[in-house]
Amino acid sequence: MNTDTMNPQDTDTTQAGTSQADPTADSAQTDPRPPLGYSPARFAALRRPFEGRVLTGVAEGLGRYFGVDPTLVRIGFVVLTVIGGAGVPLYLAGLLLIPDEGSDQSIAASIIESFQNRNR
Repeated sequence: MNTDTMNPQDTDTTQAGTSQADPTADSAQTDPRPPLGYSPARFAALRRPFEGRVLTGVAEGLGRYFGVDPTLVRIGFVVLTVIGGAGVPLYLAGLLLIPDEGSDQSIAASIIESFQNRNR
């Protein structure tokens, strides 16, 4: 068969069909988590988001910041708690030091600021 006389629509049907029927193309744009690898926007700010929280949002925020699944971060906290007990203090430190989404100040910074304002 001569390829010069072939209709381009006949040879390119698989590419056009997959772009319209690919459900992951739309879901990748709505996923709030950054992709794995380097992304300058990912390192802009570490925050505890309101969406995706299980307890206080520490694991979700760390997962988004480092580009890993927050479930892995949660498992890491559990493993650190069981093996040496370091998971609970690290989680509490994250709670105190990582600000909420939409806030510029962490819980620890607001407590320190309130003590400083009271002593003036």
